[in-house]
Amino acid sequence: MIPNVFWLVPIASVAALVMAWFFFRQMMKEEEGTPRMIEIAEYVRRGAMAYLRQQYKVVFIVFIVLALVFAFMAYVLKVQNEWVPFAFLTGGFFSGLAGFFGMKTATYASARTANAARKSLDGGLRIAFRSGAVMGLVVVGLGLLDIAIWFLILTAFYQGENTALITVTTTMLTFGMGASTQALFARVGGGIYTKAADVGADLVGKVEANIPEDDPRNPATIADNVGDNVGDVAGMGADLYESYCGSILSTAALGATAFAASSDLQLRAVIAPMIIAAVGVFLSLIGIFLVRTKEGATMKDLLHSLGLGTNISAVLIAVASFAILYLLKLENWVGISFSVVTGLAAGVIIGQATEYYTSHSYKPTQDISAASQTGSATVIIKGIGTGMISTMIPVVTISVAILLSYLCANEFNMSMNAESISKGLYGIGIAAVGMLSTLGITLATDAYGPIADNAGGNAEMSELGEEVRHRTDALDALGNTTAATGKGFAIGSAALTALALLASYIEEIKIAMIRAVEHGAVYVDSLGQHFDPSKANMNDFMEFFQVTLINPKVLIGTFIGAMAAFLFSGITMGAVGRAAGSMVDEVRRQFREIKGILEGKATPDYGRCVEISTRSAQREMIFPSLLAIAIPVVVGCVLGVAGVLGLLVGGLAAGFTLAIFMANAGGAWDNAKKMVEEGNFGGKGSDCHKATIVGDTVGDPFKDTSGPSLNILIKLMSMVSIVMAGLTVACII
Repeated sequence: MIPNVFWLVPIASVAALVMAWFFFRQMMKEEEGTPRMIEIAEYVRRGAMAYLRQQYKVVFIVFIVLALVFAFMAYVLKVQNEWVPFAFLTGGFFSGLAGFFGMKTATYASARTANAARKSLDGGLRIAFRSGAVMGLVVVGLGLLDIAIWFLILTAFYQGENTALITVTTTMLTFGMGASTQALFARVGGGIYTKAADVGADLVGKVEANIPEDDPRNPATIADNVGDNVGDVAGMGADLYESYCGSILSTAALGATAFAASSDLQLRAVIAPMIIAAVGVFLSLIGIFLVRTKEGATMKDLLHSLGLGTNISAVLIAVASFAILYLLKLENWVGISFSVVTGLAAGVIIGQATEYYTSHSYKPTQDISAASQTGSATVIIKGIGTGMISTMIPVVTISVAILLSYLCANEFNMSMNAESISKGLYGIGIAAVGMLSTLGITLATDAYGPIADNAGGNAEMSELGEEVRHRTDALDALGNTTAATGKGFAIGSAALTALALLASYIEEIKIAMIRAVEHGAVYVDSLGQHFDPSKANMNDFMEFFQVTLINPKVLIGTFIGAMAAFLFSGITMGAVGRAAGSMVDEVRRQFREIKGILEGKATPDYGRCVEISTRSAQREMIFPSLLAIAIPVVVGCVLGVAGVLGLLVGGLAAGFTLAIFMANAGGAWDNAKKMVEEGNFGGKGSDCHKATIVGDTVGDPFKDTSGPSLNILIKLMSMVSIVMAGLTVACII
């Protein structure tokens, strides 16, 4: 029977969605500004919605094909749970819906932010941040709603079975795959779109034609502003939706396994991550209302304003976790609570480290700006070096968090028996939940960035004046740092979640093997002894499949996993390069053929640039996204379970480090450019400025296409492996 406390989950989801609607209505009541500001905002809004409609058409076809494949596996081959096709579709639908609502809000908020900045910095900050909060609250609201609905449906359907909660939680992981698949298409497609436009606008407009950023004479400037919305808002919303759901679902699945000895304790362990996330919604709202600043605020003042809200929410959820787990009467509730605190602390440390390496208030980015005095090559070299060095703190932090959360949940027992491993992994999973429990406000700080960026573009194109542009530049520079921090946060949580998903994969293999035995399969171990999957624990499965470092299948899988991270990044970087090349050619053509553009006497063909970005993104996003799905399937069929586990470990290790490197290097290059634009090293139009623009264009696909897509790749490969466990088992037979 579902305990009454569970109903806090759907209540919190409704509260989040209601508050998102409230903030949206508040924002819509603000004035959008002058007729010119309204006209520009409408250009961007139409372009963004047109792109999203086209993207969803492509993704819809992919989802229908995959759902039919899952249906064939479930109803014809009988190697998969019959609920899988439906759960997969709902995960993708809610992920796409979260991105749509966030982008719709952002396209209405940017002009209103610019208009508010005409009066005060605080006014612009509050509108941009609370509009970003709409995205944060929609993501957590829809995520908890999807989880609550499926949990109620599946527990009612499987009620009375001995392994009901294990079956329920592993089945629910399937909608995590749907969310991950949609998120990858959104991130890759949106990232290609926005960076093609951004690179084209910068290289031809700012470097060659020597006109300001977001100048209305630049044909690619509308496409650039559209791209901020489709990549950094819609893509990011879908991305963090799947991170949020994935952490909760993987932890619930681990709870079902780790506490299977007691049905009552097992149920409480399953709902614990859901309750923590639900309470985090209400505490995020408190933090959102605390964010405000003063006129003339410095970058550190602005960072402090956002940090106040996020840090207070984090402290409150840390305290609340002890109360939640105590009231749930969870075994070793104190230790598991400290696992939650470990995840929160790791998130804060990664965020602070990201801020240090990407904000121009600190030495690393200042040094990149200084390197511009000797040319663009030294800017690039310094940025790459800074990005590489910046991986150390996040990697060490995640490593310590993994160890501490494992030990805390396991009462500091390092025994490697199956029960201890399961409880320790539950601690790692709930640490990921802790890291993302206040996503309502942490995502608000991330979504704030592209809104502020678009506000700056609107101010420039509307010629609002130097003082207004100075305020929007301050908000934009802050947004670059918060966006980098948000990416670090998402990547860190992906590492913890992916590790927890490894155990869920073994559990799904067990279920698939039991199903195969029911249909007549017989398993024999390496000694010729009969192997009964229904009586085996995790260690037994690891021994049966020979998951050791001296097994060539494990090593080959590890190499393929590491290669997959680099291959995926290379393909997406190449896609941005090709799309940006087309954009550069088009902008040059318009400057050459449309007389009077640079004199401001003729209007550029903005629509043609929007069309190029849209077409390039749609064409280029399909192959890397399908590759991420295909690799685990092929490895599972050829190398079996041992190869898949190696694949997931290799992909996690290489993908996590590479993602941090790319996100931080890109953020640092962007803010190094901003530092020069503030008047340092010659200011706008100088040779130093042009050198940092080149660095920024290299960093664009790093931080907005390949880097943030890697954290989805890590989890998607895990999710695909879990969903395809039945096929892997069938290949073993």
